[in-house]
Amino acid sequence: MHGTRKRLILFARSPKPGRVKTRLIPALGAEGAAALHRRLVLRTLRTTNTACQNAEVELEVRFAGGSEDQMRHWLGISGMCRPQSEGDLGQRMAGAFEDSFRGGARSTVIIGSDCPGLTPGLLAAAFDRLSESPATFGPANDGGYYLIGLNRMVPELFRGIAWGTETVLADSLRALAKAGLKPALLDTLDDLDRPEDLPAWQRTMEREDAGLGRVSVIVPALNEAEHIARTLEAAQRGRPHELIVVDGGSTDETRALAVQAGANVLSSPPGRSCQMNTGAARATGNALVFLHADTLLPANWAQVVSESLRRPAVVAGAFRFRIAGDFAGKWIVESTTNLRSRWFQQPYGDQALFLRRSLFEELGGFADLPIMEDYEFVRRLRRHGRVITLAESILTSGRRWRSLGVFRTTLTNKLVVGGYHLGVSPRKLAGFYRGPKTIK
Repeated sequence: MHGTRKRLILFARSPKPGRVKTRLIPALGAEGAAALHRRLVLRTLRTTNTACQNAEVELEVRFAGGSEDQMRHWLGISGMCRPQSEGDLGQRMAGAFEDSFRGGARSTVIIGSDCPGLTPGLLAAAFDRLSESPATFGPANDGGYYLIGLNRMVPELFRGIAWGTETVLADSLRALAKAGLKPALLDTLDDLDRPEDLPAWQRTMEREDAGLGRVSVIVPALNEAEHIARTLEAAQRGRPHELIVVDGGSTDETRALAVQAGANVLSSPPGRSCQMNTGAARATGNALVFLHADTLLPANWAQVVSESLRRPAVVAGAFRFRIAGDFAGKWIVESTTNLRSRWFQQPYGDQALFLRRSLFEELGGFADLPIMEDYEFVRRLRRHGRVITLAESILTSGRRWRSLGVFRTTLTNKLVVGGYHLGVSPRKLAGFYRGPKTIK
């Protein structure tokens, strides 16, 4: 840990239907409960990211189920991520605390993802309390706790506790009293575990979805110095809530130019799906726009995005497709792309996909694919409502069509889509699409 004094540990479970939020399955179904879990985890992750930035706290994710690669891709995290220990909840928390203190932490806080009322201020207060008290708890109304913090190991807290019952906090306080220790208590909050907790959560979701004027633009980029400044300048004209560039390891001036343009620049392993998930995990707007680094948004883009997402039947959308520059066959590419996008509700990523953040989180973001991540994601979106194509146009670079030619580029695209439906490995499809030399 290299001398870091504070560590915040988020306990998160892989969102497998039937394995998470099981008490809510009778009300929501297995997939509905998993969708709720996905959103709660990502909501908590945003809260922890803010708290860690504000207070110089190191974040660690401890996961159960799934693999480290799966969790990193879903959550868009590049920091510490490791599996939880074996055993019951007490044993797993004890293992996390022991590892943290062995690593040099002076104070450690563990939270779950079931408490939508958790704020960065409460997390900061927890660490403040640990400067004066050996332990701190965030009590939950169901008799448990949503947060536990220690400034030294207290083994008694993790033995003989009836985990999952309404006596967890009371039993923990008695264990501390027997050890002669007095804890500090934070505000009492509601957990979201039972069907009777859902109405309050529904009201929270309605408030957030009503604020669709807060739009976050997410731009995955890799060596895009030639285009990034113009792309961000066009996006800034719409006055977004925030502009996030997720750099996949550029060796040119992409990062510096993005900072100059006023973007918040994050780092991620290369790959659009991973980069876009990373940006979405840090985004605080209630609507998301995923924008390619060589694509220009129209001047009124923010207004039409917000207005479109307020339409009840619309779950997502994209812009009409236009290509910059002139080359033979350009009108054919534009016409067929827009026809497919409108009639089949299947826009691609270079049309600037947009949707509510809540739905993005419930769906689990972009799949871990080296290609076709936008195609696969839009197919999932269509199961939830209409995916519209706006009359307003984006303007995307024509570099691939000019370099390879319209016929070769179109044929390659069709073969990749066909191969995807036939079950060809996405890795092989990506290699075929990009060829021996990547088009810049």
